[in-house]
Amino acid sequence: MTSQQSQHDKTPSLPDAYAAAASVATGKRNAAVLAVCQGLFTCAISIDLTLTALTGWQLAPDKSLATLPFALITVAGAVVTWFAAFLIQRLGRRLSFALGAASCCAGGLISVWSVFHGHFWTFCAGTALVGVFQAFAQYYRLAAADAVTDEFKSRAISTVLTGGVIAAIIGPALAAWSKDLFPAALFSGAYLVVAAMGLLSVLVLLLFYRDMAALPAATGVQAAHAPPRPLGAIVRTPVFVASVANNVAGSMIMMFIMTAAPLAAVACHHGIDDGAAIIQWHLIGMYAPSFFAGRLIKRFGLGAVLLAGLALNLACAVTAMASTSLPAFYAALLFLGVGWNFSLVGGTTLLAQSYAPSERAKTQGFSELLRYGATALATLGAGPLLARFGWETLNAAILPVLLLCALATGRWMLAERANRPQALRGLG
Repeated sequence: MTSQQSQHDKTPSLPDAYAAAASVATGKRNAAVLAVCQGLFTCAISIDLTLTALTGWQLAPDKSLATLPFALITVAGAVVTWFAAFLIQRLGRRLSFALGAASCCAGGLISVWSVFHGHFWTFCAGTALVGVFQAFAQYYRLAAADAVTDEFKSRAISTVLTGGVIAAIIGPALAAWSKDLFPAALFSGAYLVVAAMGLLSVLVLLLFYRDMAALPAATGVQAAHAPPRPLGAIVRTPVFVASVANNVAGSMIMMFIMTAAPLAAVACHHGIDDGAAIIQWHLIGMYAPSFFAGRLIKRFGLGAVLLAGLALNLACAVTAMASTSLPAFYAALLFLGVGWNFSLVGGTTLLAQSYAPSERAKTQGFSELLRYGATALATLGAGPLLARFGWETLNAAILPVLLLCALATGRWMLAERANRPQALRGLG
């Protein structure tokens, strides 16, 4: 075969070029649609974050159960997330995501009925259904990453998370506006807004989202035509371990500190409104970096951004241990939010590079199950540990988690550095 023939064989045909361009366009469109859905989800969940503990206190037959409805959001999400991955594989993302959003609509309506009739246990069922929605919504960023090549995965993930920026501001404001919508049943109006967010998500997904095949990662996994590896083989790879370490540590630490922060602020003689403002500032920190996190990864490298996320979480702990002043709370929770964003965007980028398309469901499901399980434990444990050990000790407790995450990230970076010369030799 002549060199001209070889070059001709490598050149894509015109139909292939059109198909590739259409695939890229669909991937970008889907990322934008999922950003809107992420915003609707964040609005719904921020309303629950703001009011559910208060509603639980109002309805609970035993006040020790007041935080159960809120905890059930995370617990239900942890239970459902594994099964959601396989349902997505079977039904496709469009229909599966719409079913998840429909559960939010149902949960919101059940919560409205429960508040009107003073039923605590049906209110728990309503918040659990919102947890089901949360489980499906966590796959939005992975769906965006799977639809593009390795070069654009972090950018697609960031695009989806930008949907939370405006919602982080609007959500608490919606909660404050809607809680008195029906004076006869305090807080019921807020849960009607939660139902509306779910219904809007269903409509957006069914009208604008398009299912498309996942693209194989260019590095880190076997060829796309090879048989699927056992889950045990996947989870032992440095890229998977580093992805889980950053996703789990980032989410676990974020929920652990965020859950306790408003209570700690009040205990340190700051006002209830100060606690709410701290959380709102934290939510902005969580989502605002999505506008530039993908570009930072492209410019400085994935490893550098992951280490920056760990450093910001460390800065949160150090700031919180050094002072309990109101500016220190604001700074610590801002560091925490940005650190979570870098860890999640970077960790998700790694996760999307750790599997072939045939391995997607079990790998994503197992990773999200670990992340949700750790987050549920952090949510449930934050209040009791704060009450027993205090705010400073609570922040000190995250330091060993950060160390383990740094070790896993460093191991992956060393493995990547060792594999790079081999890849270059293969190209030669």
